[in-house]
Amino acid sequence: MSLRLYDTATRSQREFIPLRSGAASIYVCGATVQGMPHIGHVRSGLNYDVMRRWLSRGGLDVALVRNVTDIDDKILNKAADAGRPWWEWAATHERAFDAAYQALGCLPPSIGPRATGHVPQMIELMQRLIDSGHAYAAGGDVYFSVRSFPDYGALSGQRPDEMQQGESDGFNTADKRDPHDFTMWKSVKPGEPSWPTPWGRGRPGWHLECSAMATMYLGPEFDIHGGGLDLVFPHHENERAQSNAVGDGFARFWTHNAWVTLGGDKMSKSLGNTLSIDVLLQRVRGAELRYYLVAPHYRSMIEYSDAALSEAVAAYRRIEAFLHRVGERIGMPSLADGVLCPEFVEAMDDDLSTPGAVAAIHVAVREGNAALDAGDRAKAATLAASVRAMTDVLGLDPLGEQWRHQAGAGEGAAAAALSSLVDDLLAQRAEARARRDFAAADAIRDRLLAAGVIVEDTRDGATWTLKDG
Repeated sequence: MSLRLYDTATRSQREFIPLRSGAASIYVCGATVQGMPHIGHVRSGLNYDVMRRWLSRGGLDVALVRNVTDIDDKILNKAADAGRPWWEWAATHERAFDAAYQALGCLPPSIGPRATGHVPQMIELMQRLIDSGHAYAAGGDVYFSVRSFPDYGALSGQRPDEMQQGESDGFNTADKRDPHDFTMWKSVKPGEPSWPTPWGRGRPGWHLECSAMATMYLGPEFDIHGGGLDLVFPHHENERAQSNAVGDGFARFWTHNAWVTLGGDKMSKSLGNTLSIDVLLQRVRGAELRYYLVAPHYRSMIEYSDAALSEAVAAYRRIEAFLHRVGERIGMPSLADGVLCPEFVEAMDDDLSTPGAVAAIHVAVREGNAALDAGDRAKAATLAASVRAMTDVLGLDPLGEQWRHQAGAGEGAAAAALSSLVDDLLAQRAEARARRDFAAADAIRDRLLAAGVIVEDTRDGATWTLKDG
């Protein structure tokens, strides 16, 4: 494997050489489970699922940790507004996120730790920082001293004097020695959950949680830390400072996926412009929505539109229809026999360039359809196996276990595949009639009739129905 990844810290592509031979370690900032997931939330999970699959395809044993932030100001506020316990609110939405990841074909993480389960590790990290002069307790809170860490700001490329932590005024921020310091531990407030520490009862700050959990499961140094572009500052900047300040190497690569936008704005609940996974899966299948979200480069913005989603659905169904044509004429291609084409490998090694990888898949589909039409069964079968292998890397193999059985958009996967296959045959029939090969056109029509498909010709083309409706 000669994978090159764009590293946010160095602002350059670097060759990925794992810390430990034969293995790769990834920490991904997962959901803050304050509400129902939308496509902006799950894009990160999908992008890092593709990364994991590619590393695994290269022979690496991948450990992927994707945390759950289950204690946070927003969770507490929304639970209180709804009159529900904070822990029940968090657990309800954690299950919704898990269901969304599964519906879109994400492999389960090696572990999905919750913040509330790792308070002892957070206390230990804070004590190390206090002992080394990088943190201090004041008024029941614990703060990180930004000025004590000269490299602060290197990840985001900002000067400390220009940064604002954006912390709530609801805490004792007046006790900070410097307004740029950030809160690692928040002192207890009436009616809120709290845990005991040497500095008083309270609850963890967001940045502290991830530093503690990443180190707990992946060690003091690991390969890749990932998350959304909006996390570079302050979250990842602060994670890096906390961990590096105590001498931990922490992440060797920092990678960030871009946003999904709607009307030019980052998709977020505060803007009221979200598109929930549940709603979209009533319109399209999980594989089709996954295709829409992973086909663009992970560092490119996706401007959501219904038209773009429809184009993605049509493109995925062309891949699906080709594999079903091969299966009908030759027999289902084996995933084990699939070979990745050089263009696909080159694209994936170039910072996981999924647009180039998807383009390579569609070239193989076109060549495979042409081979079928020319009667070259061997070439068609080889290309079909290759298409399966390439789509499998992206988590999109139409004949894979999940997509073969998953239903959505008001019809089962089998019905969608049938629709794609029939539409493809009708297109072949139209082409045959256009070149005045009426024998071939009639043969296709007879084949459809034998399968129970009734074709009705109209002035604008042809429509079809099944005999049983």
